[in-house]
Amino acid sequence: MIKTNEDVLRSIEENQVRFLRLQFVDIAGMVKNVGIPVSQAEKALTKGIMFDGSSIEGFVRIEESDMTLKPDINTYMILPWDVSGGKVARIICDVQKPNGKPFEGDPRYVLKRAIQEAEKRGYVMNTGPELEFFFFKRLNGNAITPPVPHDVGGYFDFPPVDQAEETRQNIVVALEKMGFNIEASHHEVSIGQHEIDFKYADALKTADNVITFKFVTKTIAQQNDLHASFMPKPIFGINGSGMHTNISLFKGNKNAFYDESKDMEVSDTLRYFVGGLKTHVKSFTAVTNPIVNSYKRIVPGYEAPVYIAWSGANRSSMIRIPAAKGMSTRVELRSPDPSCNPYLSFAVILMAGLDGVDNQIDPGEPTTLNLFHLNEEGRKEHGIESLPGSLKEALDNLETDSTVRNALGEHVYADFMRLGRAEWDAYRISVHGWEINRYLNII
Repeated sequence: MIKTNEDVLRSIEENQVRFLRLQFVDIAGMVKNVGIPVSQAEKALTKGIMFDGSSIEGFVRIEESDMTLKPDINTYMILPWDVSGGKVARIICDVQKPNGKPFEGDPRYVLKRAIQEAEKRGYVMNTGPELEFFFFKRLNGNAITPPVPHDVGGYFDFPPVDQAEETRQNIVVALEKMGFNIEASHHEVSIGQHEIDFKYADALKTADNVITFKFVTKTIAQQNDLHASFMPKPIFGINGSGMHTNISLFKGNKNAFYDESKDMEVSDTLRYFVGGLKTHVKSFTAVTNPIVNSYKRIVPGYEAPVYIAWSGANRSSMIRIPAAKGMSTRVELRSPDPSCNPYLSFAVILMAGLDGVDNQIDPGEPTTLNLFHLNEEGRKEHGIESLPGSLKEALDNLETDSTVRNALGEHVYADFMRLGRAEWDAYRISVHGWEINRYLNII
């Protein structure tokens, strides 16, 4: 058990670790790292490591570029593969200013700030995301384009139809060596699509686990001459990849979402939390679904949630309450996708839900209808709205939502909007293959 800097240094020596990777993420959720020899480990653990923050997208300007990486020893893990020269360990870091204060633009700090707000109300939020991804074939070290799925398997298929079972097992073994509690792994609905589920934890640890899960999956896939992609909708005409997120609030040892005396055995706290999610989802979708491609997944006909509603077991709803009750009572938010920054996503989800609890926002009655079968008139009759249809629409909603904006903080909000608008403009002015195929020979 790692509890002190001395524990880390002892583990480095006992396991003959040669290099230490200090990791953090930028606003887009991309993992960044600096590698140091273990001779510098004690210095890094006590004083941190300086780096140029102006070179990280969305951090700081060049005239205020000095930043410090401060390792969080709770995230120390030895990577389950060796590199040239020996073993490597990693530590996820908090980003600090030179004076030792937290940097407002650090996504991990954004989540920590939201967690503190929950703690003021006596709550701890646990999250359990379900990340879907694709394996694609590679050629000369890169994914083939357009992408070619590794197999033609479907949901829960078995080898030889599922040709990636061994690769998935290698990923599971690697993750378990790093301390993950893996609950299941299987082929998903689409050809070449897979899912590996790990046990829920508090929001910060889970966000760290999402980042770790993604880079481990990509590394093991590459070792097996495959390309792992967490792109939400890489192939037209088949289901995309989501990151369904299970959420619960605990007060001490009690699940605040459970009340056996209430309808569906769900507490008023859960209902109000759902009310907050429904109220703010059009805005926080810009964070949980942050790229142009995200909105190619959120369309009718491919099992992705499109309509803003909540239910019990009804999987056509954006929010559902799984059947398990008691300590397992939870909300499943089905709209996020795995391209998101998990720190920012969990922060805005938490603050949206807490706004519902604070203001007792009524979510309305749960729906039992198959929303995929309702036409527009039927949805209007039941007061059911849709998620944003594009990144621009989501960003426009975010711009007017003070709750989500405050959850991000002004620094992250400003850069997030700038980067999002720039991505939308780059997409908007590009000429795509669809347009050429549709128009070139007829106009």
